[in-house]
Amino acid sequence: MFEYFYNEILRRTIISFGTLFNGITVKTTNSDDDVVNATKVPLAYGPTQKFLARLLQQPDLNKPTAMTLPRMSFEFTGLTYDPARKVTTTQKFLVKDPVTNKNTSKAFMPVPYNMQFELAIMCKLNDDALQIVEQILPYFQPAYTVTVNLVGSINEKRDIPVILENITMQDDYEGDFSERRVLLYTLRFSAKTYMFGPVKSATDDIIRSVKVNYVTGTDTSNTTRDLTYSVLPRAIQAYEGDVTTLVAADMTDTQLTMEVDAIGSLKALDYLDLEGEEVQIEQVDGNNLVIKRGMDNTTATVHVKGSPVKYIDQAVERAYIAEGDDFGFDGTIS
Repeated sequence: MFEYFYNEILRRTIISFGTLFNGITVKTTNSDDDVVNATKVPLAYGPTQKFLARLLQQPDLNKPTAMTLPRMSFEFTGLTYDPARKVTTTQKFLVKDPVTNKNTSKAFMPVPYNMQFELAIMCKLNDDALQIVEQILPYFQPAYTVTVNLVGSINEKRDIPVILENITMQDDYEGDFSERRVLLYTLRFSAKTYMFGPVKSATDDIIRSVKVNYVTGTDTSNTTRDLTYSVLPRAIQAYEGDVTTLVAADMTDTQLTMEVDAIGSLKALDYLDLEGEEVQIEQVDGNNLVIKRGMDNTTATVHVKGSPVKYIDQAVERAYIAEGDDFGFDGTIS
């Protein structure tokens, strides 16, 4: 049932969430409102309890100072299914391969999940905490959308809303003077991400050959003849994109002869891609080709001198046929 795949979606979403808060700065001013100190607030991934334990522990001989404040930490705390964003699970979508830009890849529609996060702001001074909180809250109303490349193999980017759910504050001011004060703000977020399954090449489902058997007569238990019809898919575009020759003279949309710069190895019955119009060679006469226009439901259009002519090489182009391509079939009866 299951197969190995790893799109790194959870990891990418966690990293994207953390990058939202890695540029926050706290400034200290004097009585004249001049900035005397500016501190970039450190951000790390991990549970708040670990940082609080590190903050309150006795510093050892090699590190004479405890952890400094202010500091922020964030943690991925939960994952829940979101039925409100559910789509048809059996539906597929196609994308261009980001490397070749020719082959297409396919995947089932993603499954919506909500990721829960906690952002902890630890400060000693209340003014530091207020500065940090005010640099965050205006961007969440209550959602802030970040674009995440969820599946790198197909360059699938989705807008992920990050929603601020609630804020709590804890001020541990009780105790003697030997205990450090910790002012803790906890912001809880929910990120509406998507989980993708394995991505496959769309050409995996292309029909490479089909055979249909026919029998004659009404008595199928005692047939007298067996007929097989074999077909192979035929590409109707020059996916490879190599230019074979050029149009040597302007052509109208009804003209049935085409003059080219060089014939090369072109011959009768070959198919050509002429700026999106598919034509078939009926006869070769020097540098003139007698052609059939608008093959396979393509539209015959005007072509000017110098337009590229591309040979549709079936041995090469068949590898690029995409699922859903309206290609024709050529068949033989045996």
